[in-house]
Amino acid sequence: MPRQVDHEGRRRLVAEAVCGLADERGLEGVTLRDVAARAQVSMGAVQRCFRTKDEMLVFALAAVGERIGARVRARLVRTPAQSAASAVGHAATEIALLDEQHRSEARVWLAFLAQAAVDETLAETMRRNQAALQEVFTGLISQACQGQGQDGDGAVALDAAREARTVLALADGLTAHVLVGHLTPAEAQEVLHSHLSRLWASTQAPGPH
Repeated sequence: MPRQVDHEGRRRLVAEAVCGLADERGLEGVTLRDVAARAQVSMGAVQRCFRTKDEMLVFALAAVGERIGARVRARLVRTPAQSAASAVGHAATEIALLDEQHRSEARVWLAFLAQAAVDETLAETMRRNQAALQEVFTGLISQACQGQGQDGDGAVALDAAREARTVLALADGLTAHVLVGHLTPAEAQEVLHSHLSRLWASTQAPGPH
């Protein structure tokens, strides 16, 4: 019998090769020939997995987004007793990719972001990833505001969706600042935590006079 090929497994192997090359060279250094060599498969095998280079890049970008999203969800499940406010901080830290073990992933993510600025297909994939994250953060921030007493007299009413967009934009910006060495990971964490502390403080109603 002919040997069965794990088509999905091979697609993911190729995606990992794309990410490895993007980490080292940026997306301009990703060629089908080099991807095949990195994945240790033939060029024909790569072309059977993906009809075009663009299709291969879109799949790789989606895989990176799924991996980050899964890590955020796992972080939230791992500590179910935490407050919603703490959950927002933990999830934002995961998104910002500030830890040393995520530095490679951060370089890959920003390589795709740069390419998405001139590639509408990649941009659409990135928008879907961001929309999914925004939905998660909107829910968490809404819960956190309720837990902080937003409904009390004198509390500031917040637009959870707007604040979610702000946190995600801040996290993305911090990723870039750390990668180029403008901020250390600890400084970036402080910026993020300071923003969230001010956010939660604004939702608290003043005590009785």
